[in-house]
Amino acid sequence: MATPIVRRNDSQPSHSNAPTQTNSLPLVTRRLAAWTAEISLVVVSGLIPFGLGAYANSRSDLNRVPLNPVLVVTERAIARPLALPVSYGIPNVAWPTNYLWMLALIAPVTLSWWQLYLLAKTGSTLPKRWFGVRVVNDQGKAPGLGAAIAREGIGRLSVPVSIAYILWRYSFAFPNLGLFTFLAVLMVLGESVALSSRQGRRALHDWLAGTETIDAKRQNGRSALVKTGEPEAPNATEVSLAPVSATDAKLPTLWRRMQQNSNLALFAVTLASMSAVLAALIGTQVYIQKQQTQRETSQINSQKFLEFVKQLSPNSGASLEERQSAILAMGGLNDSQSIQFLADLLVNETNPVLLNSIQQALTNVGIPAIPELKNKNQFLANELQSAAPQERESWQKRLQLNQQTINKILNVYSGKINGLDLTRTTLSQTSTNGSPLFNLVLENIDLSGLKLKAADLNQASFKGSRFRSMGEDGRWDTYDDAIADLTQVQMKQANLTDANLSRVLLTGSDLSRATLNRANLESARLIGANLSSAQLVGADLRNAVLENTSLTGADLGDAKLNEANLYAARLGRVIAIGTQLSFANLTKTDWQGADLSGAYLDHANLSNANLSTSRMTGAVLRSAQLENANLRNADLSFVDLRGANVAGADFKDTIIAPSKQDPADQFVETPDTGTVSAVVKGVDFSQAKNLDAKQLAYICTQGGIHPRCP
Repeated sequence: MATPIVRRNDSQPSHSNAPTQTNSLPLVTRRLAAWTAEISLVVVSGLIPFGLGAYANSRSDLNRVPLNPVLVVTERAIARPLALPVSYGIPNVAWPTNYLWMLALIAPVTLSWWQLYLLAKTGSTLPKRWFGVRVVNDQGKAPGLGAAIAREGIGRLSVPVSIAYILWRYSFAFPNLGLFTFLAVLMVLGESVALSSRQGRRALHDWLAGTETIDAKRQNGRSALVKTGEPEAPNATEVSLAPVSATDAKLPTLWRRMQQNSNLALFAVTLASMSAVLAALIGTQVYIQKQQTQRETSQINSQKFLEFVKQLSPNSGASLEERQSAILAMGGLNDSQSIQFLADLLVNETNPVLLNSIQQALTNVGIPAIPELKNKNQFLANELQSAAPQERESWQKRLQLNQQTINKILNVYSGKINGLDLTRTTLSQTSTNGSPLFNLVLENIDLSGLKLKAADLNQASFKGSRFRSMGEDGRWDTYDDAIADLTQVQMKQANLTDANLSRVLLTGSDLSRATLNRANLESARLIGANLSSAQLVGADLRNAVLENTSLTGADLGDAKLNEANLYAARLGRVIAIGTQLSFANLTKTDWQGADLSGAYLDHANLSNANLSTSRMTGAVLRSAQLENANLRNADLSFVDLRGANVAGADFKDTIIAPSKQDPADQFVETPDTGTVSAVVKGVDFSQAKNLDAKQLAYICTQGGIHPRCP
């Protein structure tokens, strides 16, 4: 039986008896307002717990725990397509932050599915009800879950955002995230508003799902029309009673159009089938030919390998030159059995001339030889540890040859070792009396992406080398940046002068007494690392994470640690003259006996820090947080404390009044006497602890605030 189709004529005026102010707006405007409200609810449900989590993470009185692995995986999943730099490893956050950020992840997803369920079952979400709009299918009913997913997930979001992403990804402005956001919003708005605003046209998401957005106040009359075929009241929309079968009325719009063009659909299916069969035949032939070529090459190489092995056997009678030629030729085979044989030969051969040829052959093999050399390296290192004293020298020489070969390969193939795994490899060796037997030397080369977790690199030299480089996209700070992994590495006394270690993982690494002058460690992760007595003069550590790091006795002169995170770091006896620590997190740090003369600590968080017996002459502490800081016996003469929070700070025996400068101490510039009066002006010392009479007198005369001031 034929079922009538209802077509609305938007050009005719509506005559609602009692329209509200909201429903008097045009339908397109209300649709946009409802959609904006839906998106806003989802965004706000995530932003509120995220903001609370960020605030909790900034608190110094909360225990730190590793970030939830689910959040780590989510961060990386988001960072990859958006070309954002990712935080490698698992950072530490305040314990409430984990729960709040998980809520920030779950709440938007839950709210989105809830809105989708309401749309599928009732045709309206809460915002759509507020603005008097409803989504229906061709029968005037709620669209159902499948149509709702197609409408919202594919048509409204996936298609326009994908177009925006492609335009952004291959534009000149990539990886500017602001441009992508602008393009995505523009595409979504264009798809939703531009098409649907034209008379007689539906937006892509409605066309795909076979739905239509209507005025909810007119829905009752329209639904009755669809079911009975009766005309609406005189003030309703125009009705067209074109007959359509009941079966066709239930089909989605796209499928019905395919039925109406059966010849075109048949041609498309036939063409697709023929293309698939042809592609399968060609692919099969190419695969068979490739496999056959590989088998033939493997057979030829196996025959050559056996000939070389026979020639290198002790009873072959081959001359030294012939043996050298066989070794070098075997390196040219570049297959697994040749590499393994050469690595074994490197361990067992004693002739210096042949050993040199073996090293040359393995170097020609290059990166594919590294895994086998790594295995031999670990074997030799273990044997050396358990060897008897009379056998140690022999094992030391074998390990040294292995280390030299790895060193040569890394030098030759600079910039081509991204992802190469040298985890736990021993690349340092010293004799029983402490003299070096082998030091790794990789200077001014590209070591980006090299994995050296828990490797032994003591006394190695990496002067000017790069441990981070741009990825395939040729841009910095994107997801595919090649970044080395130096987690838990042993680099005692290593030379990393002028090295680029930006964003490199150095969690738990031992860099004690290492030289890192002028090294780039921006945003590097040094959680729990040991930098005791290290040289970091002029180093760039901006935004670096140094939580629980030991910097005892290190030289940080003129280093940049702006916005760095040094939570609970140990900095006793540090030399930090002129060091930039603006906006740094120095909560619970220990600076006992440190020299911070002329350092920039403005807006730094020094809550609960131990600055006892430290020297801070001429340091800038404007707007710094010094709550509950230990300043006992510290020298704060000429320090600029304007705007600082000193509540609970302990000033017992602290020098805050200027004293006559030692003529021999001319390297620290102090302000003129006329400017001294401003250093504590306006600073509230009401809650400071252990202020003596002399300190109070100076505070009051220089404009400080205290209840005992006249």
